[in-house]
Amino acid sequence: MERKDYRIAVVTVSDRSYNGEREDLSGPRLTSCLENDGYMVFDYRVVPDEKTEIEKTLVDLCDNLDADLVLTTGGTGMAARDVTPEATMSIAHRNVPGIAEAVRAGNLAVTKHAMLSRGVSVTRGNTLIINFPGSPNACEESYSVIRDALEHALALLRGEKPDK
Repeated sequence: MERKDYRIAVVTVSDRSYNGEREDLSGPRLTSCLENDGYMVFDYRVVPDEKTEIEKTLVDLCDNLDADLVLTTGGTGMAARDVTPEATMSIAHRNVPGIAEAVRAGNLAVTKHAMLSRGVSVTRGNTLIINFPGSPNACEESYSVIRDALEHALALLRGEKPDK
């Protein structure tokens, strides 16, 4: 299936991966899911669980690099250092709650722990930002929930009339 040339970035939020203590498996898994569907990831980053670093990264990708989509993985749980949703909301222009609700609902079929995820989905300008959980399997499961609506959403943000 041919996809439009969307600018997609993947950001892993993990202290351990950022510090080189653990290989990031989630970002590459998410990138692979996107590429298997014909999308191209133009930027991939690993950042620590620091609110200001996450905010700075999201703003850079949205405002300076004109990303159409930023998918984050990690930092969405209930631990004290899990601040990805707060960082995302702090730079958001509009909330898109249906996406995060769908991801949680879809993942509940796999694990009851999905209800503990605090991930959000928002827009900043014409960029869609979606928080996914940090495990590689949860990333793939989350992506499978949004994949059929993704191109439609990105076209709308570009001001285009989607085919579907």
